[in-house]
Amino acid sequence: MGLIGPLISLTAGAALVPVFMRTSLAPATWASLALLVYASRALPAWLAYPSLWLALFAATWIGQKTIIPMSGPPFLVAVCFISTLMFAILVADRVLSPRFSGVVATLVFPIAWVVVEFFQARWSPAATWGSIAYTQFGYLPLMQVAAVVGISGITFLVAWCASTLAYAWTHAFAWSVVRGPVLAYAAVFLTSIVAGSARLAIAPTDRASIRIATLNRPRTLFVPGEITRITEASFAPSERERLASKLTALHDWFLDGTRREARAGARVVVWPEGNLLVFKDDEAAFLERARALAASEHVYVAMGMGTIHLGEALPFENKLVLIDPAGAIRISYLKSHPVAGWEASIMRRGDGRVPVAPTDAGRLAGMVCFDADFPEFVRQASQGDADILLVPVNDWLAVKNIHFQMAAFRSIENGLPLVRAAASGLSAAFDPWGRVLGVSDYFADGDTTMTAQVPMGRVRTPYSRTGDWFPWSCVLATAIMLAVAATPYLTGR
Repeated sequence: MGLIGPLISLTAGAALVPVFMRTSLAPATWASLALLVYASRALPAWLAYPSLWLALFAATWIGQKTIIPMSGPPFLVAVCFISTLMFAILVADRVLSPRFSGVVATLVFPIAWVVVEFFQARWSPAATWGSIAYTQFGYLPLMQVAAVVGISGITFLVAWCASTLAYAWTHAFAWSVVRGPVLAYAAVFLTSIVAGSARLAIAPTDRASIRIATLNRPRTLFVPGEITRITEASFAPSERERLASKLTALHDWFLDGTRREARAGARVVVWPEGNLLVFKDDEAAFLERARALAASEHVYVAMGMGTIHLGEALPFENKLVLIDPAGAIRISYLKSHPVAGWEASIMRRGDGRVPVAPTDAGRLAGMVCFDADFPEFVRQASQGDADILLVPVNDWLAVKNIHFQMAAFRSIENGLPLVRAAASGLSAAFDPWGRVLGVSDYFADGDTTMTAQVPMGRVRTPYSRTGDWFPWSCVLATAIMLAVAATPYLTGR
């Protein structure tokens, strides 16, 4: 077939990239990577390099449109960055894998993918967004790998399958040649699935639970753009009185809703990120109202709040405030990881420590939205022996499913029940095995309140204890592979 087969493979693989970027259609990821690896290896260099990059750039542009919260040149830069990272992984596989044979040759691609995702999660503004592990949401036995080595283990298994299939393909599926790599992958994959299935099967069902509810803001109180202008304090002084009146109505909405859910049996009520906006001058009076409500209804109130400091360079305090049934403030936490761009330009950062409050409802931990996309940061909650993690969130329509699904992996990694209250997204509760206990959609018709019986207490996991040893091992393996591949050039042999 000459170039036709590899070019068809490249086209089909690239066409599936937007599918797995925007959905959790797991087979699309497996198929896309296998097709791309095969095309990368089969095409001649003069054609492989430019066609791969252009195909990945176009696919990323389509896949990330409306997901990356940027437009114009910043969006273009982000697309270039993401597509170039994928291109670099494929190039590394093309260059390095022929230096090895058998099983080792198939490991170059998954190791490289893990390393790139790991460095992105640690040091790029995107955190773990875009990890192919998240595309496996819903396949619970495979998701349990995250409890052992984090999402890097899932990424590794998906990418290793692709390189193993490509290895078999390029060797015409000759069993005498491909037997070792195929059997090695099959053994590891099947062991992971069996172990994950067993973990789910033996999960206890008799754990004590607590009723938790999440609320959401009214859809008609503010006109489009008004919440943004309040948040960044970019309105005229003459508008302050009118906007303060709207905020008072917003406060009444949340306090009345909390009272309703408490009387319906909720022990904890969680509000979404920045949903309760309040001017700094009015904050003390509002907190007194909230404390009085919590005490009178004997309920924990976890408030996603946005305190606005008028006339200051950084006007926005994005925080979680937890009030206990005695009316005492147990947590007042500032978000530590602002989203790059608009939010980072107006937000005051927290100190980077996850608060854990001992209560008669268990040890409650909290963080805000993007904080939960950093696995190493979330590990602080499990290391602090938290029993439940509360996460106020603010999403938008294009990412509502993706971000909701990402939260399930934090539950599995840390063995922690997790409750996310989402503005403009999916509010949900997960158990320590990543199973969905309850969900509500802000964009659906009807009441957007979410209620769930959440099991109390965490399940100790290897990942919560040992952290990211697996991706660091992949970093070491990469260094060794590069050294081995470079040895003939350095020694002249």
